[in-house]
Amino acid sequence: MATEIKAPNFPESVAEGTIATWHKKVGDSVERDELIVEIETDKVVLEVVAPDAGTVTEIKVEEGNTCDSEQVLGMLGAASEGGGEKSAKDSKSAEGSKKEEASEKQDTAAAKSDDAKPAASGKQHDVKAPSFPESVQEGTVATWHKQVGEAVKRDEILADIETDKVVLEVVAPADGAISEIKVQEGEQVESEAVLALFAEGAGGDAGGGEAAASGNTASESKDTGGGSDEKVGDKILAPAARKLVAEHDLDASKIEGTGKGGRILKEDVQKAVKDGSAKKDAKPAGGSGDVKAAAAPAPAVEGDRPEQRVPMSRLRQTIAKRLVQAQQTAAMLTTYNEVDMSAVMDLRSQYKETFLKAHDTKLGFMGFFVKACTEALKRFPDVNASIDGSDIVYHGYQDIGVAVSTPRGLVVPVLRDTDSMKLADVEKSIVDFGKRGRDGKLGIEDMQGGTFTITNGGIFGSLLSTPIINPPQTAILGMHKIQERPMAVDGKVEIRPMMYLAISYDHRMIDGKDAVQFLVTIKELLEDPARFLLDV
Repeated sequence: MATEIKAPNFPESVAEGTIATWHKKVGDSVERDELIVEIETDKVVLEVVAPDAGTVTEIKVEEGNTCDSEQVLGMLGAASEGGGEKSAKDSKSAEGSKKEEASEKQDTAAAKSDDAKPAASGKQHDVKAPSFPESVQEGTVATWHKQVGEAVKRDEILADIETDKVVLEVVAPADGAISEIKVQEGEQVESEAVLALFAEGAGGDAGGGEAAASGNTASESKDTGGGSDEKVGDKILAPAARKLVAEHDLDASKIEGTGKGGRILKEDVQKAVKDGSAKKDAKPAGGSGDVKAAAAPAPAVEGDRPEQRVPMSRLRQTIAKRLVQAQQTAAMLTTYNEVDMSAVMDLRSQYKETFLKAHDTKLGFMGFFVKACTEALKRFPDVNASIDGSDIVYHGYQDIGVAVSTPRGLVVPVLRDTDSMKLADVEKSIVDFGKRGRDGKLGIEDMQGGTFTITNGGIFGSLLSTPIINPPQTAILGMHKIQERPMAVDGKVEIRPMMYLAISYDHRMIDGKDAVQFLVTIKELLEDPARFLLDV
Protein backbone atom coordinates (compact mmCIF):
# COMPACT_ATOMS: atom_id res chain seq x y z
CA MET A 1 0.00 0.00 0.00
CA ALA A 2 1.34 3.44 -0.99
CA THR A 3 2.03 6.00 1.75
CA GLU A 4 2.05 9.77 1.23
CA ILE A 5 5.20 11.73 2.06
CA LYS A 6 3.83 15.02 3.41
CA ALA A 7 5.35 18.36 4.35
CA PRO A 8 5.13 19.14 8.08
CA ASN A 9 2.53 21.43 9.55
CA PHE A 10 4.14 24.88 9.17
CA PRO A 11 3.92 27.46 12.00
CA GLU A 12 1.19 30.03 11.48
CA SER A 13 3.75 32.73 10.63
CA VAL A 14 5.18 30.63 7.77
CA ALA A 15 3.17 30.71 4.53
CA GLU A 16 5.22 28.30 2.42
CA GLY A 17 8.54 26.51 2.13
CA THR A 18 11.03 25.55 -0.57
CA ILE A 19 12.23 22.00 -1.26
CA ALA A 20 15.94 22.31 -0.50
CA THR A 21 17.26 18.75 -0.87
CA TRP A 22 15.87 15.33 -1.68
CA HIS A 23 18.13 12.86 0.15
CA LYS A 24 16.42 9.92 -1.56
CA LYS A 25 15.53 9.32 -5.20
CA VAL A 26 12.81 7.23 -6.86
CA GLY A 27 13.63 3.58 -6.31
CA ASP A 28 15.73 4.16 -3.17
CA SER A 29 14.87 2.08 -0.13
CA VAL A 30 14.37 3.84 3.21
CA GLU A 31 13.87 2.84 6.81
CA ARG A 32 11.21 4.30 9.08
CA ASP A 33 12.26 7.72 10.45
CA GLU A 34 15.12 8.02 7.96
CA LEU A 35 15.61 11.54 6.53
CA ILE A 36 14.06 11.88 3.06
CA VAL A 37 13.81 15.59 2.23
CA GLU A 38 14.61 19.00 3.72
CA ILE A 39 12.33 22.04 3.40
CA GLU A 40 13.62 25.59 3.83
CA THR A 41 11.34 28.31 5.20
CA ASP A 42 12.13 31.92 6.14
CA LYS A 43 12.40 30.75 9.76
CA VAL A 44 13.88 27.24 9.91
CA VAL A 45 14.94 24.21 7.89
CA LEU A 46 12.40 21.40 8.38
CA GLU A 47 13.31 17.72 8.04
CA VAL A 48 10.83 15.23 6.58
CA VAL A 49 11.42 11.62 7.60
CA ALA A 50 9.98 8.38 6.24
CA PRO A 51 6.62 7.56 7.87
CA ASP A 52 7.39 3.86 7.35
CA ALA A 53 9.95 1.54 5.78
CA GLY A 54 9.60 1.16 2.02
CA THR A 55 10.72 2.46 -1.37
CA VAL A 56 10.33 5.94 -2.86
CA THR A 57 8.02 5.44 -5.86
CA GLU A 58 7.25 9.05 -6.86
CA ILE A 59 8.52 12.60 -6.22
CA LYS A 60 5.75 15.16 -6.75
CA VAL A 61 7.59 18.38 -5.77
CA GLU A 62 11.11 18.78 -7.16
CA GLU A 63 14.03 20.61 -5.54
CA GLY A 64 13.71 24.40 -5.77
CA ASN A 65 9.90 24.34 -5.97
CA THR A 66 7.71 25.73 -3.20
CA CYS A 67 5.25 23.74 -1.13
CA ASP A 68 2.46 24.47 1.35
CA SER A 69 1.89 23.15 4.84
CA GLU A 70 1.06 19.41 4.83
CA GLN A 71 1.30 19.21 1.01
CA VAL A 72 2.02 15.77 -0.48
CA LEU A 73 5.65 15.79 -1.66
CA GLY A 74 5.97 12.21 -2.87
CA MET A 75 4.83 8.63 -2.49
CA LEU A 76 6.34 5.74 -0.57
CA GLY A 77 5.60 2.16 -1.60
CA ALA A 78 6.21 -1.14 0.14
CA ALA A 79 9.78 -2.36 0.30
CA SER A 80 9.09 -4.90 -2.46
CA GLU A 81 7.73 -2.28 -4.87
CA GLY A 82 10.11 -0.95 -7.49
CA GLY A 83 7.94 1.12 -9.80
CA GLY A 84 6.89 -1.60 -12.29
CA GLU A 85 8.50 -4.45 -14.20
CA LYS A 86 11.27 -2.27 -15.64
CA SER A 87 12.22 -0.94 -12.24
CA ALA A 88 12.24 -4.47 -10.86
CA LYS A 89 14.63 -5.58 -13.59
CA ASP A 90 16.80 -2.51 -13.03
CA SER A 91 16.76 -3.21 -9.32
CA LYS A 92 17.84 -6.82 -9.83
CA SER A 93 20.55 -5.69 -12.22
CA ALA A 94 21.73 -3.07 -9.76
CA GLU A 95 21.68 -5.65 -6.95
CA GLY A 96 23.82 -8.02 -9.02
CA SER A 97 26.24 -5.20 -9.81
CA LYS A 98 26.44 -4.27 -6.13
CA LYS A 99 27.19 -7.91 -5.21
CA GLU A 100 29.93 -8.10 -7.83
CA GLU A 101 31.33 -4.74 -6.72
CA ALA A 102 31.20 -5.82 -3.07
CA SER A 103 33.00 -9.06 -3.95
CA GLU A 104 35.68 -7.11 -5.81
CA LYS A 105 36.10 -4.76 -2.83
CA GLN A 106 36.45 -7.75 -0.52
CA ASP A 107 39.18 -9.24 -2.73
CA THR A 108 40.96 -5.89 -2.87
CA ALA A 109 40.70 -5.47 0.89
CA ALA A 110 42.08 -8.98 1.43
CA ALA A 111 44.97 -8.33 -0.97
CA LYS A 112 45.84 -5.07 0.84
CA SER A 113 44.98 -5.99 4.40
CA ASP A 114 48.39 -4.70 5.56
CA ASP A 115 47.60 -1.22 4.25
CA ALA A 116 45.80 0.95 6.84
CA LYS A 117 44.58 3.45 4.24
CA PRO A 118 41.63 2.57 1.99
CA ALA A 119 42.13 2.45 -1.73
CA ALA A 120 40.38 5.33 -3.48
CA SER A 121 38.26 4.32 -6.43
CA GLY A 122 37.23 7.77 -7.61
CA LYS A 123 37.87 11.50 -7.71
CA GLN A 124 39.95 13.24 -5.02
CA HIS A 125 38.52 16.29 -3.22
CA ASP A 126 39.87 18.96 -0.90
CA VAL A 127 37.68 19.25 2.20
CA LYS A 128 37.72 23.00 2.87
CA ALA A 129 36.52 25.21 5.70
CA PRO A 130 33.45 27.31 4.80
CA SER A 131 33.81 30.90 3.63
CA PHE A 132 33.81 32.96 6.83
CA PRO A 133 31.96 36.32 6.99
CA GLU A 134 34.06 39.48 6.85
CA SER A 135 33.96 39.97 10.64
CA VAL A 136 35.28 36.45 11.35
CA GLN A 137 39.03 36.08 10.85
CA GLU A 138 39.48 32.44 11.82
CA GLY A 139 37.85 29.41 13.44
CA THR A 140 38.85 26.41 15.53
CA VAL A 141 38.40 22.79 14.45
CA ALA A 142 36.26 21.61 17.35
CA THR A 143 35.45 18.00 16.44
CA TRP A 144 36.21 15.48 13.71
CA HIS A 145 33.14 13.25 13.47
CA LYS A 146 34.85 10.91 10.97
CA GLN A 147 38.33 9.43 10.92
CA VAL A 148 40.67 8.42 8.08
CA GLY A 149 39.28 5.42 6.19
CA GLU A 150 35.81 5.59 7.74
CA ALA A 151 33.09 5.29 5.09
CA VAL A 152 30.70 8.26 4.85
CA LYS A 153 27.76 9.29 2.72
CA ARG A 154 27.38 12.51 0.73
CA ASP A 155 26.43 15.52 2.94
CA GLU A 156 27.22 13.59 6.12
CA ILE A 157 28.96 15.79 8.72
CA LEU A 158 32.74 15.39 8.78
CA ALA A 159 33.81 18.14 11.20
CA ASP A 160 32.61 21.11 13.28
CA ILE A 161 34.37 24.49 13.23
CA GLU A 162 33.80 26.95 16.07
CA THR A 163 33.95 30.69 15.46
CA ASP A 164 33.04 33.53 17.79
CA LYS A 165 29.67 33.68 16.02
CA VAL A 166 28.44 30.15 15.29
CA VAL A 167 29.48 26.52 14.91
CA LEU A 168 29.92 25.64 11.23
CA GLU A 169 29.44 22.13 9.88
CA VAL A 170 31.72 20.70 7.19
CA VAL A 171 30.02 17.95 5.17
CA ALA A 172 31.23 15.22 2.83
CA PRO A 173 31.34 16.28 -0.84
CA ALA A 174 30.40 12.76 -2.01
CA ASP A 175 30.17 9.13 -0.92
CA GLY A 176 33.63 7.95 0.09
CA ALA A 177 36.12 8.39 2.92
CA ILE A 178 38.70 10.79 4.34
CA SER A 179 42.16 9.84 3.10
CA GLU A 180 44.14 12.41 5.14
CA ILE A 181 43.36 14.91 7.93
CA LYS A 182 45.52 18.03 7.62
CA VAL A 183 44.14 20.12 10.52
CA GLN A 184 43.71 18.43 13.88
CA GLU A 185 41.15 19.22 16.59
CA GLY A 186 41.98 22.39 18.51
CA GLU A 187 43.97 23.97 15.66
CA GLN A 188 43.06 27.33 14.09
CA VAL A 189 41.94 27.59 10.45
CA GLU A 190 41.23 30.49 8.13
CA SER A 191 38.37 30.89 5.68
CA GLU A 192 38.36 28.18 2.96
CA ALA A 193 41.49 26.50 4.35
CA VAL A 194 42.01 22.84 3.33
CA LEU A 195 41.11 20.64 6.32
CA ALA A 196 41.47 17.19 4.80
CA LEU A 197 41.68 15.14 1.61
CA PHE A 198 38.65 13.09 0.55
CA ALA A 199 38.43 10.17 -1.89
CA GLU A 200 35.20 9.23 -3.63
CA GLY A 201 34.29 5.57 -3.32
CA ALA A 202 36.92 4.93 -0.65
CA GLY A 203 36.25 3.45 2.77
CA GLY A 204 37.13 -0.06 3.88
CA ASP A 205 36.29 -0.59 7.55
CA ALA A 206 35.47 -3.98 9.04
CA GLY A 207 31.76 -3.41 8.69
CA GLY A 208 32.15 -2.84 4.94
CA GLY A 209 34.14 -6.08 4.57
CA GLU A 210 31.53 -8.12 6.38
CA ALA A 211 28.80 -6.63 4.27
CA ALA A 212 30.66 -7.50 1.09
CA ALA A 213 31.32 -11.05 2.33
CA SER A 214 27.64 -11.58 3.03
CA GLY A 215 26.71 -10.31 -0.44
CA ASN A 216 24.01 -8.11 1.10
CA THR A 217 25.43 -4.60 1.22
CA ALA A 218 22.07 -2.91 0.77
CA SER A 219 20.65 -4.65 3.82
CA GLU A 220 23.69 -3.81 5.93
CA SER A 221 23.50 -0.19 4.84
CA LYS A 222 19.90 -0.03 5.92
CA ASP A 223 20.67 -1.54 9.32
CA THR A 224 23.21 1.20 10.03
CA GLY A 225 20.88 3.93 8.91
CA GLY A 226 22.23 4.36 5.37
CA GLY A 227 24.78 6.88 6.64
CA SER A 228 22.03 9.13 8.01
CA ASP A 229 21.71 7.84 11.57
CA GLU A 230 24.56 7.82 14.06
CA LYS A 231 25.26 5.23 16.73
CA VAL A 232 26.38 6.48 20.15
CA GLY A 233 27.09 3.62 22.54
CA ASP A 234 24.14 1.26 22.15
CA LYS A 235 21.80 4.04 20.98
CA ILE A 236 20.98 4.97 17.38
CA LEU A 237 20.19 8.65 16.75
CA ALA A 238 18.25 10.05 13.79
CA PRO A 239 19.94 13.09 12.13
CA ALA A 240 17.64 15.70 13.67
CA ALA A 241 17.96 14.03 17.08
CA ARG A 242 21.76 14.01 16.85
CA LYS A 243 21.81 17.78 16.24
CA LEU A 244 19.55 18.47 19.23
CA VAL A 245 21.62 16.21 21.50
CA ALA A 246 24.78 18.12 20.53
CA GLU A 247 23.15 21.55 20.88
CA HIS A 248 21.82 20.82 24.37
CA ASP A 249 24.88 18.77 25.43
CA LEU A 250 22.79 15.77 26.49
CA ASP A 251 23.70 12.20 27.41
CA ALA A 252 22.17 10.09 24.62
CA SER A 253 22.33 6.94 26.75
CA LYS A 254 19.67 8.45 29.06
CA ILE A 255 17.14 9.05 26.26
CA GLU A 256 14.54 6.42 25.44
CA GLY A 257 13.99 6.04 21.70
CA THR A 258 10.49 5.50 20.31
CA GLY A 259 11.53 4.90 16.68
CA LYS A 260 11.98 1.56 14.99
CA GLY A 261 14.55 -0.61 16.73
CA GLY A 262 14.79 1.89 19.58
CA ARG A 263 15.97 4.78 17.36
CA ILE A 264 16.04 8.12 19.15
CA LEU A 265 13.88 10.62 17.25
CA LYS A 266 13.78 14.41 17.38
CA GLU A 267 10.62 14.26 19.51
CA ASP A 268 12.37 12.00 22.05
CA VAL A 269 15.18 14.55 22.49
CA GLN A 270 12.71 17.45 22.79
CA LYS A 271 10.89 15.53 25.52
CA ALA A 272 14.19 14.88 27.33
CA VAL A 273 15.10 18.58 27.12
CA LYS A 274 11.73 19.52 28.57
CA ASP A 275 11.94 16.93 31.36
CA GLY A 276 15.61 17.57 32.07
CA SER A 277 16.10 13.81 32.25
CA ALA A 278 19.15 13.49 29.97
CA LYS A 279 21.63 15.95 31.40
CA LYS A 280 25.23 14.81 31.50
CA ASP A 281 26.72 13.90 34.86
CA ALA A 282 28.87 16.52 36.55
CA LYS A 283 31.87 14.21 36.20
CA PRO A 284 32.29 13.33 32.49
CA ALA A 285 32.32 9.64 31.70
CA GLY A 286 35.06 8.13 29.57
CA GLY A 287 34.18 7.88 25.89
CA SER A 288 34.20 4.67 23.87
CA GLY A 289 34.69 3.94 20.17
CA ASP A 290 35.37 7.10 18.19
CA VAL A 291 33.45 9.38 20.57
CA LYS A 292 36.05 11.38 22.50
CA ALA A 293 35.57 11.94 26.22
CA ALA A 294 35.50 15.56 27.35
CA ALA A 295 38.58 16.76 29.16
CA ALA A 296 37.96 16.48 32.88
CA PRO A 297 38.37 19.70 34.87
CA ALA A 298 41.09 19.91 37.50
CA PRO A 299 39.95 18.61 40.90
CA ALA A 300 38.53 21.16 43.32
CA VAL A 301 40.80 22.28 46.14
CA GLU A 302 39.34 21.13 49.45
CA GLY A 303 39.16 23.34 52.55
CA ASP A 304 37.59 26.61 53.68
CA ARG A 305 38.53 28.42 50.44
CA PRO A 306 37.70 25.95 47.63
CA GLU A 307 38.85 26.59 44.08
CA GLN A 308 38.34 24.76 40.81
CA ARG A 309 40.33 25.19 37.60
CA VAL A 310 38.61 24.39 34.30
CA PRO A 311 39.87 24.97 30.73
CA MET A 312 38.42 27.96 28.88
CA SER A 313 36.17 26.87 26.01
CA ARG A 314 37.38 27.50 22.48
CA LEU A 315 34.45 29.82 21.86
CA ARG A 316 35.30 31.90 24.94
CA GLN A 317 38.97 32.02 23.86
CA THR A 318 37.95 33.30 20.44
CA ILE A 319 35.60 35.92 21.91
CA ALA A 320 38.35 37.12 24.24
CA LYS A 321 40.82 37.37 21.36
CA ARG A 322 38.37 39.34 19.21
CA LEU A 323 37.48 41.80 21.97
CA VAL A 324 41.12 42.53 22.76
CA GLN A 325 41.88 42.88 19.04
CA ALA A 326 39.06 45.42 18.65
CA GLN A 327 40.44 47.56 21.48
CA GLN A 328 44.01 47.34 20.19
CA THR A 329 43.29 48.20 16.56
CA ALA A 330 40.60 50.89 16.89
CA ALA A 331 40.95 54.37 18.39
CA MET A 332 37.87 53.69 20.51
CA LEU A 333 36.13 56.46 22.40
CA THR A 334 32.74 56.52 24.17
CA THR A 335 30.29 59.37 24.68
CA TYR A 336 27.15 59.26 26.84
CA ASN A 337 23.73 60.86 27.03
CA GLU A 338 20.38 60.09 28.62
CA VAL A 339 16.92 59.85 27.14
CA ASP A 340 13.49 60.39 28.69
CA MET A 341 11.52 57.26 27.79
CA SER A 342 8.12 58.71 28.78
CA ALA A 343 6.87 59.22 25.21
CA VAL A 344 7.87 55.72 24.05
CA MET A 345 6.38 54.11 27.16
CA ASP A 346 3.12 56.05 26.78
CA LEU A 347 2.91 55.02 23.13
CA ARG A 348 3.48 51.36 24.05
CA SER A 349 0.84 51.48 26.78
CA GLN A 350 -1.69 53.06 24.44
CA TYR A 351 -1.24 50.71 21.50
CA LYS A 352 0.22 47.45 22.86
CA GLU A 353 -3.06 45.51 22.71
CA THR A 354 -3.97 46.85 19.26
CA PHE A 355 -0.44 46.18 17.99
CA LEU A 356 -0.50 42.61 19.27
CA LYS A 357 -3.84 41.88 17.58
CA ALA A 358 -2.80 43.51 14.30
CA HIS A 359 0.70 42.02 13.97
CA ASP A 360 0.69 38.95 16.26
CA THR A 361 3.77 40.20 18.10
CA LYS A 362 4.41 42.39 21.13
CA LEU A 363 5.45 46.03 20.81
CA GLY A 364 8.83 46.24 22.52
CA PHE A 365 11.45 48.96 22.96
CA MET A 366 13.99 47.62 20.47
CA GLY A 367 11.86 48.49 17.44
CA PHE A 368 11.90 52.18 18.41
CA PHE A 369 15.68 52.14 18.90
CA VAL A 370 16.29 50.39 15.56
CA LYS A 371 14.13 52.89 13.68
CA ALA A 372 15.69 55.86 15.52
CA CYS A 373 19.21 54.56 14.76
CA THR A 374 18.28 54.00 11.11
CA GLU A 375 17.17 57.62 10.75
CA ALA A 376 20.29 58.89 12.56
CA LEU A 377 22.56 56.73 10.35
CA LYS A 378 21.00 58.30 7.25
CA ARG A 379 21.85 61.75 8.61
CA PHE A 380 25.40 60.80 9.66
CA PRO A 381 26.87 58.50 6.96
CA ASP A 382 30.28 58.40 8.67
CA VAL A 383 28.76 56.43 11.55
CA ASN A 384 27.32 53.95 9.03
CA ALA A 385 30.70 53.47 7.30
CA SER A 386 33.38 50.82 7.86
CA ILE A 387 37.16 50.74 7.55
CA ASP A 388 38.81 48.28 5.16
CA GLY A 389 42.58 48.59 5.43
CA SER A 390 43.38 52.13 4.31
CA ASP A 391 39.97 52.57 2.63
CA ILE A 392 36.68 53.89 4.00
CA VAL A 393 33.57 52.04 2.78
CA TYR A 394 30.37 54.13 2.83
CA HIS A 395 27.22 52.00 2.85
CA GLY A 396 24.11 53.21 1.05
CA TYR A 397 21.92 51.01 3.24
CA GLN A 398 21.41 50.36 6.95
CA ASP A 399 22.00 46.80 8.21
CA ILE A 400 21.79 46.86 12.00
CA GLY A 401 23.13 44.02 14.15
CA VAL A 402 21.30 43.27 17.40
CA ALA A 403 23.34 41.56 20.13
CA VAL A 404 21.58 38.43 21.41
CA SER A 405 22.65 36.44 24.46
CA THR A 406 22.67 32.64 23.96
CA PRO A 407 23.79 29.71 26.16
CA ARG A 408 27.00 29.53 24.09
CA GLY A 409 27.80 33.26 24.27
CA LEU A 410 26.93 36.57 22.65
CA VAL A 411 26.00 36.57 18.95
CA VAL A 412 25.00 39.45 16.67
CA PRO A 413 22.39 38.58 14.00
CA VAL A 414 21.73 41.35 11.47
CA LEU A 415 18.50 43.09 10.45
CA ARG A 416 18.75 43.85 6.72
CA ASP A 417 17.63 47.15 5.13
CA THR A 418 16.04 48.50 8.30
CA ASP A 419 14.99 51.67 6.46
CA SER A 420 12.34 49.63 4.63
CA MET A 421 11.26 47.65 7.71
CA LYS A 422 8.19 48.54 9.77
CA LEU A 423 8.14 48.42 13.57
CA ALA A 424 6.28 45.12 13.45
CA ASP A 425 8.88 43.62 11.08
CA VAL A 426 11.68 44.64 13.44
CA GLU A 427 9.96 43.20 16.51
CA LYS A 428 9.14 39.90 14.78
CA SER A 429 12.70 39.52 13.51
CA ILE A 430 14.22 40.19 16.93
CA VAL A 431 11.91 37.65 18.62
CA ASP A 432 12.87 35.11 15.94
CA PHE A 433 16.60 35.85 16.44
CA GLY A 434 16.26 35.32 20.18
CA LYS A 435 14.43 32.01 19.80
CA ARG A 436 16.80 30.64 17.17
CA GLY A 437 19.80 31.84 19.16
CA ARG A 438 18.67 29.91 22.25
CA ASP A 439 17.98 26.82 20.12
CA GLY A 440 21.32 27.07 18.32
CA LYS A 441 19.59 27.52 14.96
CA LEU A 442 21.18 30.81 13.85
CA GLY A 443 23.17 30.35 10.65
CA ILE A 444 26.33 32.12 9.53
CA GLU A 445 24.29 34.02 6.92
CA ASP A 446 22.24 35.59 9.73
CA MET A 447 25.38 37.26 11.12
CA GLN A 448 27.20 38.30 7.97
CA GLY A 449 27.69 41.97 7.27
CA GLY A 450 26.11 44.69 9.39
CA THR A 451 26.91 48.41 9.28
CA PHE A 452 26.02 49.28 12.90
CA THR A 453 25.28 47.37 16.13
CA ILE A 454 22.93 47.83 19.09
CA THR A 455 23.51 46.03 22.40
CA ASN A 456 21.09 46.11 25.32
CA GLY A 457 22.69 45.50 28.70
CA GLY A 458 19.62 46.94 30.38
CA ILE A 459 17.75 43.64 30.21
CA PHE A 460 20.29 42.30 32.70
CA GLY A 461 20.08 45.38 34.94
CA SER A 462 23.08 47.38 33.67
CA LEU A 463 22.76 51.09 34.43
CA LEU A 464 25.81 52.24 32.47
CA SER A 465 28.50 50.53 30.39
CA THR A 466 31.05 51.05 27.62
CA PRO A 467 30.24 48.80 24.63
CA ILE A 468 33.07 47.49 22.42
CA ILE A 469 32.97 48.08 18.66
CA ASN A 470 32.23 45.11 16.40
CA PRO A 471 34.92 45.38 13.62
CA PRO A 472 34.94 46.38 10.81
CA GLN A 473 32.06 48.59 11.93
CA THR A 474 32.98 51.98 13.37
CA ALA A 475 30.29 52.46 16.03
CA ILE A 476 28.02 50.64 18.47
CA LEU A 477 25.11 51.87 20.60
CA GLY A 478 24.65 50.65 24.17
CA MET A 479 21.16 50.65 25.75
CA HIS A 480 20.72 50.38 29.51
CA LYS A 481 18.19 49.96 32.29
CA ILE A 482 15.19 52.30 32.46
CA GLN A 483 15.20 53.86 35.92
CA GLU A 484 12.91 56.45 37.43
CA ARG A 485 14.89 59.53 38.47
CA PRO A 486 14.02 63.08 39.59
CA MET A 487 14.45 65.45 36.66
CA ALA A 488 14.07 69.22 36.32
CA VAL A 489 11.20 69.80 33.84
CA ASP A 490 10.07 73.37 33.13
CA GLY A 491 11.46 74.54 36.46
CA LYS A 492 9.80 71.73 38.42
CA VAL A 493 11.12 68.42 39.75
CA GLU A 494 9.36 65.46 38.14
CA ILE A 495 9.96 61.72 38.32
CA ARG A 496 10.74 60.46 34.80
CA PRO A 497 11.75 57.04 33.37
CA MET A 498 15.30 57.70 32.18
CA MET A 499 17.80 55.58 30.26
CA TYR A 500 21.52 56.20 29.81
CA LEU A 501 22.75 55.75 26.24
CA ALA A 502 26.37 55.13 25.23
CA ILE A 503 27.94 55.18 21.81
CA SER A 504 31.45 53.82 21.33
CA TYR A 505 33.05 54.91 18.07
CA ASP A 506 36.32 54.62 16.13
CA HIS A 507 37.94 58.05 16.31
CA ARG A 508 40.00 57.22 13.21
CA MET A 509 36.79 57.48 11.19
CA ILE A 510 34.28 59.49 13.24
CA ASP A 511 34.93 62.93 14.72
CA GLY A 512 33.74 63.60 18.26
CA LYS A 513 31.29 66.25 17.01
CA ASP A 514 29.54 63.79 14.69
CA ALA A 515 29.39 61.08 17.37
CA VAL A 516 27.82 63.47 19.90
CA GLN A 517 25.33 64.84 17.38
CA PHE A 518 24.45 61.31 16.28
CA LEU A 519 23.62 60.36 19.88
CA VAL A 520 21.67 63.58 20.44
CA THR A 521 19.65 62.82 17.29
CA ILE A 522 18.71 59.38 18.67
CA LYS A 523 17.73 61.03 21.98
CA GLU A 524 15.50 63.59 20.22
CA LEU A 525 13.82 60.97 18.03
CA LEU A 526 13.03 58.72 21.02
CA GLU A 527 11.72 61.58 23.16
CA ASP A 528 9.38 62.53 20.30
CA PRO A 529 8.71 59.29 18.32
CA ALA A 530 6.40 61.11 15.93
CA ARG A 531 9.51 62.71 14.42
CA PHE A 532 10.78 59.54 12.78
CA LEU A 533 7.30 58.14 12.22
CA LEU A 534 6.47 61.32 10.27
CA ASP A 535 10.03 61.66 8.85
CA VAL A 536 10.54 65.19 10.25
